[in-house]
Formats: sequence, structure tokens, C-alpha cells
Amino acid sequence: MMNDAAPLHDSAKPRKIHRVRIGVNVLIQIAILFLLAVMVNYLGFEHYRRWDLSRDQKYALSDKTKRFLQSMKGKARITVFFLPNDPIGSDVQGMLIEFQYAAKGKLDVENINLERNPTRAKELLNKYKVVTGEDLLILDYDGRNKSVKASEMAEIDPGQPMFGEAPKVVAFKGEQAVTSALMELVEGKKNTIGYVVGHKEPPIADAPPANPMAPETKTSPLRVTRTFIENENVKFQELNLFEVGAIPAELKAVMIVGPQYDFSDREMKLLRDFWEKQGRILLLLDPAAKTPKLNAFLYELGVKVNDDRLMAMVKTGIQEVALLRDVQAMFLADSPITKRLADARGIFPGGASSLTLEPDRVRAANIRLQPLVQAEKGYWAEADYNSEDQAKFQADALRNGEAIHTIAVSIEKGGSADERVQANSSRMVVVSNAMFIEDTAIRQDQQPLDLISGCVNWLLNREQLIGIAPKVPQTLTFSLDENALRNLRWLVLLIMPLIPAVLGFAVWWQRRT
Repeated sequence: MMNDAAPLHDSAKPRKIHRVRIGVNVLIQIAILFLLAVMVNYLGFEHYRRWDLSRDQKYALSDKTKRFLQSMKGKARITVFFLPNDPIGSDVQGMLIEFQYAAKGKLDVENINLERNPTRAKELLNKYKVVTGEDLLILDYDGRNKSVKASEMAEIDPGQPMFGEAPKVVAFKGEQAVTSALMELVEGKKNTIGYVVGHKEPPIADAPPANPMAPETKTSPLRVTRTFIENENVKFQELNLFEVGAIPAELKAVMIVGPQYDFSDREMKLLRDFWEKQGRILLLLDPAAKTPKLNAFLYELGVKVNDDRLMAMVKTGIQEVALLRDVQAMFLADSPITKRLADARGIFPGGASSLTLEPDRVRAANIRLQPLVQAEKGYWAEADYNSEDQAKFQADALRNGEAIHTIAVSIEKGGSADERVQANSSRMVVVSNAMFIEDTAIRQDQQPLDLISGCVNWLLNREQLIGIAPKVPQTLTFSLDENALRNLRWLVLLIMPLIPAVLGFAVWWQRRT
């Protein structure tokens, strides 16, 4: 029997390959990937961020330096003359990269290799008329130039070359040196501050030796503060009010630090005339000194200097308390002087008196008062501060309650209360403690220097330069007592060798079973 079924045929035709469509699709994909790569690279070059994750923030610039670089109107140039083997060469290069990044196109850096390119080096050294035997930077701004030597940027321990010890960088101060030089170039000339003398104030300058045969210079107790402020394009000039008919016009501000004697009527007239002509005054009072005429001047401006001392009771044991006369204080964020110190705390040694602010009484005279620094909670204003009666002190502390006392205030007459409006005005900063800026009081923390720097820059109308100052890096050290050394000995001799032994035994046991 025949099978009439027709043979099977594959009726499906082969699919046509659209090569043009595939090619266009591939080209579109390549174009999209190319555009994405361009976008990522553009964002990476134009909108990148840098973070310094080192322990001591070695390469991070201070807020003050960043604000200054951004405030420059012109463009600066730094030429680097450093040999490859200089001990601070890598630190300088890293610092200048941060300077360029913070300046946002306002700073060019050129590195000159003295060994490989002596012709270019000679050309630039002749142009800037620089003769030196050490590595340096040459800063150029608006036709003015200044050199910064390597010795000004670091403290170097030469070590013991006989025993093969290489030089070691003890402290790198490049940011301070370069920022100070740029400030001098941008501002053109130094701002001069008159330092008032004649009332037994601490000297601002080192005293010359009394005996030429024994040249022992008596250093100023304000050497650290003076150097710090002078690095911000400021110079001090001693001012004796007995010897002048008026405060010289070239003085941008007047600084009075801890006078032990009161001012005469003539001196007070000079200060008042200076103040009325939009003068700037920084007044640091010694609470132990009697200065009724100075206090009366401040009272006219709405600030009453109280005859008291701020004290606090602190526990030193289970049932023991001690009387604390050094004032631990907090900086307030409402003023441009201290707003960048708002999270910090400072110590004002030697005691401070409280200041009472009376803004309503002087508002009609267009005088504005702003508290800057207040004592921490727990301090009370003790009027009977010479007493030794601990029971009385405890009773007065309880009566103080939650009251907070001011020890620093800014005073401004005229101008505008809006920080964005630049207007002429008289300005003053008053602090009821003068010891906090002395060398013996300045420790590793820099709050006193930051405060005095903020005051000076505010008085000089340089609010853009107010910020946390550059920090000097500190060497990391460990101090181990006997117990710590004993624990370290057990760790090295027993625990560390025991760990691989235990792991080896575990592997051997696993293979054996």
C-alpha cells in the first residue's frame, strides 16, 4: 500500500542579515560610550575634590590660606628652585599642589631643576636679582616679587653625619612662610600697628643686652604672638603717648596689652580722638591692675569692667574640691572674629574679670556690642576674690546659678551691622585678660593665636583672612609606663609567635584527620 503523504519540505526561508542596521547600532553604542567617557573625565577634571587623610593633616591648607587665595584679584606665580635631594622638597611640592588647587586658577607654579636646566635658572635668577646659596621659592605678583628660602620653611635637625644619620624635618612651616609672603605682595606694604608702652606693659621687642661684655638678650614674653601676627603682613611700632601730639596717621590700629598703670588725661584724649576718627583699638586688660580712666572710657561705650574674678569649683577627689582661677572659656559663633573658633575651647590663665554689656544705653550713639568669649558654665563672678573663705565661695557659686559671664567683647561705632557692607567705622576689641597671648601661656593648641589673629584682621578690615591659622606638625611620640612595657613584652615574645603556631597546629590536625 502506497503512502500518499507528500514529502516534507523546509518552507522557512533563511533570515536576512541587516548589516547596515547592526553597524549603525554599534556606532551609536560606541558614540554613547565615548560621550560618557568624555563626561566622566570632564567632571573629574573640573569638579573633583581632594581629601587629606593623613594623621596630622600634613598637606591640608588652613581655612585662612584658602580664603586669602580666593580673595586675590590678580594672578600670582611661584618659581621653585629646589634640588632633588632637599629634605623638604617633597613637602614643598605637595604644599604647592594644594595652593594651586585652592587658588582656582590664580596661581601658576614653575619648577626649575638647577642641574638639568641651568640656563633657565640663570635667566630667572638674573630677572629677579636673587643671589643665594640655598634652595628657595620666588613669588611674583603684579610686578612685585619676594623670595622664600628653604630655611624659612622648616626646622631641620642635621642629625649625625659621622654616623650616617640623614637630616630630619622637625617642623614644616612652608604654608605660613608662603602665605605671609603672598600677603605682603598682594597688599603692597605692611600694616603698622602701634604697640602702646609706658605703663609697664610687657615689651613687644627683645631687649638689647645691658652689658656688651655679656650679650644676653632679654627676650620678649610676646615673641610667639609677635612672630605670628607679623607673618600676616603686619609690623609693630612702639607708641609712647607721652611723646606724640597725636596718634600717627600711618598706624592702622593701636594695641594695648596689660597696662599696670592708668592712663593720664592727655593720653585718654589722644585715644578718644583716635577712636572718634574711625580708629581701631585692641585692648587686653590685666584684671589685677587698677585703670579707672580706661574703664570709664569703656563704660562710655557700653562696656562695664567689673571689679571681680571669675572662679570655679572643681572636684579633685571623692570629697575634695579645688578653686580654679584660670578661666576655661568658649568662643561664640555670632561674630566674624570667633565664628571659626566656635567649636573650640580656650584657657585664659591668671584670672579674668567679668564684662557687663549694656547695648541699650549706647544704641542711640550707633554703637554695637558683640560678646566674643564667655566663661564655661560653673564659673561665677566673685567680688571678694582676695578672701580665703571656701564656704563663702561655695555659697556664691550656688547663688550664681546658670549665669554665663562674658570676658571679651567687640565694639563698633558707625558703619553697618551687615558684614557684606563695607563701611568705615570705629572698632575696638576688649578682653579682660592679657596673659593668654604670652609665650608661657601658649601651648600646643593655638586658640589664643587664632583669637588674637581674628581680632587684628577684623580691626584691619581683613575679614576674609580670619580663620584657623596653619598648624605646625607635631612629632608623634609614645610614652609607655612599666605596665605598658610589660604588656608589650608579652605581646612580642609570646602572643605573636603563638598565633602562627596555633594556626599551623590546626592545619596539621585537619590534614591528619
